[in-house]
Amino acid sequence: MKIGIIFGGPSEEHAVSVKSAQEVAKHLDPEKYEPFWIGITHSGTWKLCEGPGTDWENTGRPAILSPDRSVHGLLALEQGQYRPVALDLVFPVLHGKFGEDGAIEGLLELSGIPYVGCDIQSSALCMDKSLAYLVAGDAGIGTPNFRTVTSKEDLDPDRLSYPLFVKPARSGSSFGVSKVSDKEELPGAVEIARQYDSKVLIEEAVVATEVGCAVLGTGPDPAVGELDQIRLSHGFFKIHQEDNPESGSENSTIKVPAEVSAKTRKHVQQTARTIYRALGCSGLARVDMFLKEDGTVLLNEVNTLPGLTSYSRYPRMMAAAGLSFSEMIDRIVSSAAAGGLR
Repeated sequence: MKIGIIFGGPSEEHAVSVKSAQEVAKHLDPEKYEPFWIGITHSGTWKLCEGPGTDWENTGRPAILSPDRSVHGLLALEQGQYRPVALDLVFPVLHGKFGEDGAIEGLLELSGIPYVGCDIQSSALCMDKSLAYLVAGDAGIGTPNFRTVTSKEDLDPDRLSYPLFVKPARSGSSFGVSKVSDKEELPGAVEIARQYDSKVLIEEAVVATEVGCAVLGTGPDPAVGELDQIRLSHGFFKIHQEDNPESGSENSTIKVPAEVSAKTRKHVQQTARTIYRALGCSGLARVDMFLKEDGTVLLNEVNTLPGLTSYSRYPRMMAAAGLSFSEMIDRIVSSAAAGGLR
């Protein structure tokens, strides 16, 4: 199977995407797949390269994914001419803006090439935390209390309860997120969030344990991995922004499986499935939730193309459920191939 694997991208999660692609490269079965590595630079230039190594930006040749369905693949520069490279399927190993927000999914829909992951609508919906909260709430899933602030809207700090979190509504890996303890900290936190998105989310600080659930597949009963549990010494979880996450986090420990009862485990997994279905997800996603002391589960966020790095949560949860990285890739790709065009 000829698979186009897209990585990098112009979002703030570029470096994480490259690390995810490097991990995919280690575990991709060469007997089953012929990979075509497509790296997107910070500036948005597309390169067909040998893989996500250290020098791919300098050694790759120009290429574009054609929206013309008769091409059904890439147009790559070769000897001064753009020549077609047919693909059977695309695996967009992209995170954040232009990767999980429906942008690349839209281009793939135009191209007519089957692809891994959620479709345009569910990607865009999950990327916008405020919209995801509204849909989840309509499906009977609890969410933190929140409000949104637009770029031109003033915010009265005296009308809010503290502590709270300020987040870009449409960003990932905790970029632009601040925990605010009092009203004096609010204006600065809003300005930080606005560096990543014009729409800002003001959200209550929920007193709970952070848990996650890896979901894989399509249909009424998708597969789930083991739950994980984040234990914080201080601050909030932001491992992808740390200097050396491969060696461990500065303020967090991730426990897989989560130390919860069998009854709670089943309840959280079923809640994750409900969220996954309600938001129209398919292929794969990581559903992050808050587990309160009384057993109540609230939605935190849904990552429609979660990190696949050596320290990422999604593959670790699947491994704990007995699915190796290579087997996980096979399942993800098989699910996309079976689905065909959307």
